[in-house]
Amino acid sequence: MDRYDLLYELYDEFDADALRDHQRFVDVFPPVDSRVALEHYQTIDAELTDRKDEIRDAFEAGETLADVAAHATREEAFTALDLCTKHGRRVNALVLDVDETLRSAGSTDNEIPRETLHYLTEFHEAGVPIVICTGQTLENVKGFTIQGLGSELVHSGTVSIVYEAGTGAFTPGHGPRTKELLYEDLDEEIQDVFYRIRSRVLPDAPEAIRQGCHLQGNEFNVTLKPNAEVGSDPAAEVIDTALCHLLDLLGETVADRTDTTADRAGTDWARGFYADADPEIQGVLEARDGLPDLNIQEIPSAVTDTFERIDVAYYEADAAEIGSLELNKVVGVEAAFEVLGIDEAFPLVMGDSKSDLRVMEWVGDAGLAAAPEHASRAVLDYVIRTDELVFDRGNAAEVLRIVYALNRLATIR
Repeated sequence: MDRYDLLYELYDEFDADALRDHQRFVDVFPPVDSRVALEHYQTIDAELTDRKDEIRDAFEAGETLADVAAHATREEAFTALDLCTKHGRRVNALVLDVDETLRSAGSTDNEIPRETLHYLTEFHEAGVPIVICTGQTLENVKGFTIQGLGSELVHSGTVSIVYEAGTGAFTPGHGPRTKELLYEDLDEEIQDVFYRIRSRVLPDAPEAIRQGCHLQGNEFNVTLKPNAEVGSDPAAEVIDTALCHLLDLLGETVADRTDTTADRAGTDWARGFYADADPEIQGVLEARDGLPDLNIQEIPSAVTDTFERIDVAYYEADAAEIGSLELNKVVGVEAAFEVLGIDEAFPLVMGDSKSDLRVMEWVGDAGLAAAPEHASRAVLDYVIRTDELVFDRGNAAEVLRIVYALNRLATIR
């Protein structure tokens, strides 16, 4: 029987909604010391088994179909089958951004939901490597990853953490390759620019930044974060100020290194160059009357050459950051895949920002891209053009269910 016909019969003839409710209860049932609660759990678990047995007995591929119905809604299952038919492959790796992707300040109180964590565990048990790919520091990511998934899973040898948007990759259980400091491969000139900026970023900052921002504890990138709540008006104001400060420091540092310092030249060059490259940066500078009257063609080539290797990132009311364009999430994911031994990768890439978009475009047709509904416009445009995997804020589990069903349906021939 055709796989589409199987799904129609499955969802028409069986109460998949009730089956899914039972499965979700069993999967996320919290550990409690209560006889009554335990008895209720055992009752639901027995009913779940009985409902699955009905499906197992009804189809030749009953085990697989029971598993699909227990996890995916009708719409999710058909989406999964459409993707399976289109690509003809199972997803063999997960590449996952964290903030505003797996978790959301606006809907999950910056906690990864238990259902999302459960599906990551399911993929791990199915032998699918997981790459956590984030702009956060390694210590931050290790902390909440171990807390959510458990130390045994994180140190299993099939999990990698790409941190600071690609400046390093941490893959426990791989000996001397466990931690790779990718920024050490940059030439001395670029490393020196970053070290100089880091040494000046707070001491030379305006009072509003010294009081309203903190320097994220990165190994390499220079990132200013607001002390106020992310997304709030005070955070937006101080991050806009911080962006201008970072641009000026970068301009002064590069001009000084290239012996092209002139009155205000370095700061104007940086502001003009990065405004021309990024409409969001241009908008911030225009709003603060800080956009110089400059023809970027007049910037000395030595300065432009350095600017073209350095990324200035702006995240409204969240962060202002300087990073290396030679170190990005793509570089980090490549390093993680190599250490994990992933050949002919067909990953699911989930993210919301321009740094995640680079990974999606790098993967191209050899993978799936998914984004939350509030992702940046460029990310949403890309995701909609490809496989339309857009999910509600804080509901990454929806896409994980689709991919889980895809991998199960791919086993039916």
